[in-house]
Amino acid sequence: MPVLSPTTGLHEMLALLTSQLHPDANHKEDMVFLREVFSERSLSYLMKIHERLRQFQLQSPTPVLHSASCLAEDVAEELQNGPLEEDERELLTLLTTPHVMAVLTVHDTVAQKNFEPVLPPLPDDLDDELEEESVKIVRLVKNKEPLGATIRRDEVTGAVVVARIMRGGAADRSGLVHVGDELREVNGNLIIHKRPEEISQILSQSQGSITLKIIPAIKEEDRFKESKVYLRALFDYTPFEDKATPCQEAGLPFTRGDLLQVVSQDDPTWWQAKRVGDSNLRAGLIPSRQFQERRLLYRMKMGTHQSPKSPRATPCDQTCEKEDCDSEGSISGQHVAGLRRSFRLSRKDHQGSTKESHPAETEENEFLIYEEVTLYQMRPQDKPRLVVLTGSLGARINELKQKVIAENPHRYGVAVPHTTRPRKSHEKESVEYHFISKQAFEADVQSNKFIEYGEYKNNQYGTSLESIRSVLTRNKVCLVDVQPEALKILRTAEFKPYVIFVKPHIPEIRRQRSSPTSPGRGDNGHITDEDLQDMKQSAEQMDQQYGHLVDRVLVKEDSASACVELRNILERLEREPQWVPVSWVRS
Repeated sequence: MPVLSPTTGLHEMLALLTSQLHPDANHKEDMVFLREVFSERSLSYLMKIHERLRQFQLQSPTPVLHSASCLAEDVAEELQNGPLEEDERELLTLLTTPHVMAVLTVHDTVAQKNFEPVLPPLPDDLDDELEEESVKIVRLVKNKEPLGATIRRDEVTGAVVVARIMRGGAADRSGLVHVGDELREVNGNLIIHKRPEEISQILSQSQGSITLKIIPAIKEEDRFKESKVYLRALFDYTPFEDKATPCQEAGLPFTRGDLLQVVSQDDPTWWQAKRVGDSNLRAGLIPSRQFQERRLLYRMKMGTHQSPKSPRATPCDQTCEKEDCDSEGSISGQHVAGLRRSFRLSRKDHQGSTKESHPAETEENEFLIYEEVTLYQMRPQDKPRLVVLTGSLGARINELKQKVIAENPHRYGVAVPHTTRPRKSHEKESVEYHFISKQAFEADVQSNKFIEYGEYKNNQYGTSLESIRSVLTRNKVCLVDVQPEALKILRTAEFKPYVIFVKPHIPEIRRQRSSPTSPGRGDNGHITDEDLQDMKQSAEQMDQQYGHLVDRVLVKEDSASACVELRNILERLEREPQWVPVSWVRS
């Protein structure tokens, strides 16, 4: 054995001892085990910490001040009472920084030796019935937060066992409690004959130190690995209204559109998830996709849930605009294609629904539950994303679209529609319209080439997928305004559409408005109280039926402010990463 000096540290002694271990023929397994234990990095770290604590104890430093945080607060308050020089302002910033304040608080805790809570002593004896079993005494310190574990009664043995460990909770952080562990005592009280809800109440009401007497599971679970599954919620969920949840306090409430990171799918009924961007590190329970589908099917069978199929048509901003209202535009002497009021179909003339005109499209999930998403950042070589504008009654989105395009026609463009009407003398092919015959139009309809089409004054009009591709191929952002039914066609990996729902600002106060609206609305084209009610109902119905497909809601108070907001949205769309369905990236 090597000679050890008085100054040899404990971790150095451990390293020397490890180097002197040589496998023996009769005790080879034992020597290998000791070598692995002594070589463990975490054990070396513990030894170093022990040495530092011993040095601190031998030095016995005396604090100069027992309340450094109070002194810092007094200094900060004094600095705020008068004009500040540059160095004084820097000092004030430092003293009010959360990290510095935390360090001073820790200093005061150590100086005052206020190391509460004080853990109770270990019990001297164990129950006779546990003498033959491996018993683990676990002490956890928690604040007002839940313990982060759920329990259940084993149907075969009747034992109270840990059903799940919530990621980020006190039990998970300790690493001492595992799924399958049997609980025998909580704070010295036997729980064998208590109901699980009574035990949960004891655990939730306990503050400070909690002592658990546990019989470990035969095979403890490995630590959870961080999941990379992200979901967009397509419905609202309130745990306290859900009677099926195993623990309402452990549930994670969310609303439609929230982004959820699923950290565990081990339980087929209840997943563990966290809201993206939430400061709370503890995961919560959410219903799994399969479980939510099963109970919605059951509710449909019982007549308490309406089928999601075939949503009713919603009143949209679909004013039937006359051809002689079309306008051409030019900027700096250059003709700008497509700067005219796009056709809008009256509902009675609308030809075919999404299902009828595109039978090959894959149907969406029966129920709106979750959509798996991922962050997508556009690269320089990628084509621009399609921007889809859809609006409720009174939104006048075509006017908004034209203003944005007119301001930057080199960056933004529109899909040129097809029509069967004769070309006028001043019109150019593929500028105002693509002029085709009725036979060619009908053939394109049968080939599912249009996202929308309809008839006006015995002439057919339609917006084709190829027109959209033509704009994107020129590296322009294509803006289309469509009825919401068309979203099912456009939401593909090819277009990666960013959907903006434009709705008008609807005042709560009953009063007459002087701004004009669609023909036939009110007297002299003014908005009436009845019009406002129709606009409000239209926006609510669109949000209910198609809100899960929307990426951004734009409330249009006036044309100027809405135009500014739309420009900002388009600029951020090209610059910042966005959450998109994961299938768009995998394709």
